[in-house]
Amino acid sequence: MDSFVIKGPCRLEGTVSVSGAKNAVLPLMAASMLTGGTCTLENVPDLRDTRSMMKLLESFGVFSSLEEGRLVLDASMITSFETPYDLVRTMRASIYALGPLVARFGRARVSMPGGCAWGPRPVDLHLDGVGALGAKIKIDHGYIDATAERLRGAEIGLTIPSVGATVNIIMAAVLAEGRTVIGNAAREPEITELTRALRSGGARIAGEGTSVITIDGVSAIRPYTHRVIPDRIEAGTFAAAAMITGGRIEIEGCTPGHLGAVVEKLVACGAQIECGESAMTVTGSERTRPADVETGFYPSFPTDMQAQIMAVLSIAQGTSTIIDRVYPDRFTHVPELCRLGAKISRDGNVVVVTGVEKLEGAPVMASDIRASSALILAGLVAEGETKILRVYHIDRGYERIEEKMKAIGADIKRVKE
Repeated sequence: MDSFVIKGPCRLEGTVSVSGAKNAVLPLMAASMLTGGTCTLENVPDLRDTRSMMKLLESFGVFSSLEEGRLVLDASMITSFETPYDLVRTMRASIYALGPLVARFGRARVSMPGGCAWGPRPVDLHLDGVGALGAKIKIDHGYIDATAERLRGAEIGLTIPSVGATVNIIMAAVLAEGRTVIGNAAREPEITELTRALRSGGARIAGEGTSVITIDGVSAIRPYTHRVIPDRIEAGTFAAAAMITGGRIEIEGCTPGHLGAVVEKLVACGAQIECGESAMTVTGSERTRPADVETGFYPSFPTDMQAQIMAVLSIAQGTSTIIDRVYPDRFTHVPELCRLGAKISRDGNVVVVTGVEKLEGAPVMASDIRASSALILAGLVAEGETKILRVYHIDRGYERIEEKMKAIGADIKRVKE
């Protein structure tokens, strides 16, 4: 396994470009199975999760090729309807195969998904949604068996605005007979991306970006070409890097409008941020101010930035409180940050961060994608050497992050163990 070795403290300064959004490209890849031809995605990040999804789709018979950010997917020769456990155990997005397969072929056998180790993320909302469209669902020895002669539109109210469930229901409903209305739908930009791509292929979808999405089923979806939006979480992570190091970073190829809550919180912490249409410049302050953070569903502060803001607040001049309303168990980074000298206490989904004057380098272990990026941020300002183990986690969601960090002043290197 690879590790990162960081020597700090570092001050980051320069320009960095944001890659395409992981959380947008994975649903778009799965949606290619709704078509009977070749889809092309542009601005695709070369990540472990992207490659894992390619292997998953290839197991169904989808041809895939990724070169220089251009991903070609030919779904004209689907030969299987079952997802092998070995391919899905490391990636929860494998559940996205359910909707397209049932919608187009009337059957799917999907292994219960794996992925990050923090907390339960049940698939009940996915199953209830596809079931409401008429699919018969059965759980069989760790697999989800779904069958349907023809899906039919329905009114579906989600108990929480789950991104994954909204994605699966949309993909299933576009080929269903009649109208489907999703209430309390997720509003994330990644949902809007999916609907725009499907609409270019002939889908009839309205209401994306709001809490009510309406889909009128069609008989077929044409292959589509789509450019993936910038990764808002990667952009937010680099913004946090400027803040924590007291540096100045120009973040190119991003969409600041997708980062409203993050920008607002970093400004409250003392950052100066200038936003354009597709770029933002973030300048950190000499000492971070404390802040209270509460994660929520979009457009609230994203849970995917919770670990990074915790790293920033660990050196703030005062005490901060962080509450994760989305994933109450997403705190595996807390003990690792404490190994670097942070003062953090946790009670359930509430964390109290008492800022310290400095962090000190130490060996730490990454446990998920965003925890990994938080440890990098902390390592940038810690005195001495920080070694981050199991960085394959960060390779799932950040493209060449050590190269990008190095280019703007980080003393970071990848070490083969």
